[in-house]
Amino acid sequence: MLAAVALILAGCAAEKESRTYPLSGKSYVINGKRYHILASARGYVQEGEASWYGRNFHGKKTANGEAYNMYGLTAAHKTLPINTWVKVTNLANFREVTVRINDRGPFVRGRVIDLSYAGAKQLGIAATGTAPVRIEALGTAKEVKVNGQVRTVLVQPKSYTEGRFGVQVGSFQNRTNAEALVERLRREFGYATIEVFDRGDAVFYRVRVADKRSLGQAMKLQAQLERQGFRDCFVVAR
Repeated sequence: MLAAVALILAGCAAEKESRTYPLSGKSYVINGKRYHILASARGYVQEGEASWYGRNFHGKKTANGEAYNMYGLTAAHKTLPINTWVKVTNLANFREVTVRINDRGPFVRGRVIDLSYAGAKQLGIAATGTAPVRIEALGTAKEVKVNGQVRTVLVQPKSYTEGRFGVQVGSFQNRTNAEALVERLRREFGYATIEVFDRGDAVFYRVRVADKRSLGQAMKLQAQLERQGFRDCFVVAR
């Protein structure tokens, strides 16, 4: 049993030590792949495999500059905004835990969230190392003063189910290239558009598909686009 636990911890450590933490910005690159931070967590639901990390990283800096506390209820996620609170449900035993995103990862194919030891223990996966889970965004953590003391509270949006979502397929500095991709996508999906983004030092032409009313619909479209070869596409909230 001790050998098995050691292998689990070693596997988590090897993955996490390779990270270069993004402290700011809307995207970052890990192992040659670019990850885009979602503008909003509203309506976010995701299923996949959860893992956890513990003592080897206790006290080390997380992506938002905090010291990692393995006994705190926090987690790492690749694209959710920092300070998003999420409910994580273990689909094997239906135990739940609420954690705050303060780190990035896990950068292992198929894994969607890296829990603290405390979070993993509440879900019943501290011994097994991984489990199938569902992630649901609850709101944003915000610091407020109460009786002279700073406390963290949950700020919830008006709705988690309504909104406008699309999928960004590409971003070009050459508008001709963007227009060519839009024409192709319109033939296959019926709707595609170019949105101009001026970064200040450069102008980008972002190609986006669909105008969905739910995040779930947009994520299904993202999966379809990925199967057709658009591996770097991602959901955007309008």
